[in-house]
Amino acid sequence: MLKHLFGSILGVVLALFGTVALGAYLSRSRAGHLGLVAMVITVLGYALFLTIGGVSAFASPGEGQAYLAGDEEFAEIASSGFAVVAQTWTLLLAAMLLLVGNVLLGVAVWRSGTLPRWAGAIWAAAAVVTLLLGQVIAIAITGSTPPTVLVGALLIVISGGWMAWSVLRKPSARAVGGQAQPRVR
Repeated sequence: MLKHLFGSILGVVLALFGTVALGAYLSRSRAGHLGLVAMVITVLGYALFLTIGGVSAFASPGEGQAYLAGDEEFAEIASSGFAVVAQTWTLLLAAMLLLVGNVLLGVAVWRSGTLPRWAGAIWAAAAVVTLLLGQVIAIAITGSTPPTVLVGALLIVISGGWMAWSVLRKPSARAVGGQAQPRVR
């Protein structure tokens, strides 16, 4: 449970903050409208994904304990019915929103004129590697988190770090003649 809370759920919360910050930064660029739309789509996907993370963190350990205690009927009940169907569709919708939103964020970064273009390409590629390939491999082959998810996470860290570094390198004001002048966008 603690691994889910501090690994998965905390990671999604930080991704939410980062997505909002990226969308806000992009709003003042040439790709402002696209950046904001992409941010909203991505945040909605993360919000839906948090519900799945909550189920994994809090319900699954109880289900496992019941099964280990010999209550096999609990596991059967917990894995059938409308709630499971709703959870599956919620997960698929969240993954689709995250894929579309993050690819659009990558495109917005590419078009922004203020952030490194290739950081946007890496961001979009990370979404494809993590969500598209990761989900397909998990559903069709392994039934668990494949290594592509870790590769995608690494790509997001590289891309996000590159964007943050490029923003922090730009001075917010330039000293001209002893007085600070605001940066023109």
